[in-house]
Amino acid sequence: MSADDDEAAAKDRAGAVQGFMALPGRTEDGREPFLRCLADVVDVIQIGAVPEPDPDDRRRWDHLVRAALRAACRQGLTLSDAAFDVLIKAAVHDPDPSFNRQFVEPALNAFGRRRVRSALIDRLRTGTDVERAGAARAWYWSALPLRLHNVRAEDARTGGPAEADDRSVLVREWYEAALREFVRNEHLDVRRCVLPGLPLWRSAYPPELHDLVDAAVAIARAHPDEYIRHRVEHQVRG
Repeated sequence: MSADDDEAAAKDRAGAVQGFMALPGRTEDGREPFLRCLADVVDVIQIGAVPEPDPDDRRRWDHLVRAALRAACRQGLTLSDAAFDVLIKAAVHDPDPSFNRQFVEPALNAFGRRRVRSALIDRLRTGTDVERAGAARAWYWSALPLRLHNVRAEDARTGGPAEADDRSVLVREWYEAALREFVRNEHLDVRRCVLPGLPLWRSAYPPELHDLVDAAVAIARAHPDEYIRHRVEHQVRG
């Protein structure tokens, strides 16, 4: 089985399947850091006439920035190298696991899948716990097809649609990093966010990681959090 097939199989088993409990909200309030990320998106990408944030209505400003970025992607957007970091940071800090694709997708199209995934793996390995959880949420969207043909990098050498696209790139590296993080890191948000995209059968890993797979399953089955206990039973191969 190829790495791409492994990823597809993992999504079948660990993706959003009917009957799964919804991913709970984060245990830490990340709204303020995310709003700072949005301000960086506006400043660096210069996505148009977005008003100054209203201290009394931050959520509306959030929606305005997202709408302006979507419009810019449709119309055509050339991204500087500095834009890569602000997009990844916004994706990682976005409190909404459905809308964070709005930052992942332009980064994928402009800078390529390998660079996006490398950045997410780095945050999973070395970031704060908030960033580790956010990287796991953002990773799901890193498998999107490259459909924003009007979104390009200012420097063509940074990759993007012209780069040979391989959806299996760095998948095994992510699986190993995520498995190790799930076992070693007791932070509730990290474990909740890592688990849905984590294969929990031995054949997905080399023999030297099989004991870690067993440890992850045991941790999840005995975990006090209902969501984690619920998810693991759907993800363990019978």
